[in-house]
Formats: sequence, structure tokens, C-alpha cells
Amino acid sequence: MAEKGGHSFEDFLSKVGADRKGFVTDIHDSLTDERYKAKIELKASGFFVSYSHPETKRSILNFFFRKKGLMVRIYADNHGGYKELLNGLPDSMVKEIGKAPVCKRLIDPNDCNPKCITGYDFCIRDEHYQKCRYGCFEFIVADENIRMLSDLIENERVLRRQN
Repeated sequence: MAEKGGHSFEDFLSKVGADRKGFVTDIHDSLTDERYKAKIELKASGFFVSYSHPETKRSILNFFFRKKGLMVRIYADNHGGYKELLNGLPDSMVKEIGKAPVCKRLIDPNDCNPKCITGYDFCIRDEHYQKCRYGCFEFIVADENIRMLSDLIENERVLRRQN
């Protein structure tokens, strides 16, 4: 069945490696069970899938492809509710967070587009981060981080349901 955007989840899934299909399908099923809508588009770099809730219109995550493989971007709006999980992230994931651009709006609200949603201000292991929401929690989907990605997504999904 074609999702919003004209392509089906099966179209996207056909491009996902066999070792990642279970993770992707589990995330898709858990989000669509909560009424999140999948918008599936074909872009120059491949499929781009965005999940947003019909009531809030806010995205919770995106799947997309880069040269290094399948990526996930998590919009961790409720990151303050799972600080222990963030402190337990593997060093490789913390390193990726560190590479994300700084949120200009957090530094100087006049230095960014006023329509831009403010990024994240948080600490991991006593290190302070002020990161743009569009790159902060962006990770390659790899064997060593699938469990942690699932935990991050689940924590965000549960907290959004409660708010």
C-alpha cells in the first residue's frame, strides 16, 4: 500500500539490507500502531521516510540513505526524560552527536531563521551540548547500535504519548 508521498513501505524496505530489515520493520510497525503516518519519498540519494503524528504534525524520526548506508535521525524532543539512557550511549554514538552542528538559536536567537525549531541543550557524561535538532541524533544503523537506537526511539515514543 502506498503511504503518503506516493511510495510504499515495501518499496523502501526493498532497498534496506537484509540485516537491517527487522529493525526497520519493528520501528515502522510500532510507530504506525500509534497512528504515526509514514511519508515515503524518493530523493536523489534514495528513499527518505518521515514519521509524524497526525495530531501534532511533529516528526519523531526519519530513515534515509547516505553513502555509508542506512541512517536514522531521531527528533528527541523529550531527551530530558531519558538522561540515563543518553549517559549510557556508546562512545561512537556520543562522538556522532559531538560532530552535529551547534544550534544557532540556542546561542543567539537572532542568528537563525525565526521559523527554525530550537535545538537541544543537554549533557552526556558531564559534557554540555547545544546541538541542532536536524543533525544531533543522526546515526548510521549498524549492528553495534541497533539496540540503543531502539531504546532511544521507544523512550521518545512513550514520552510523546504521555505529553
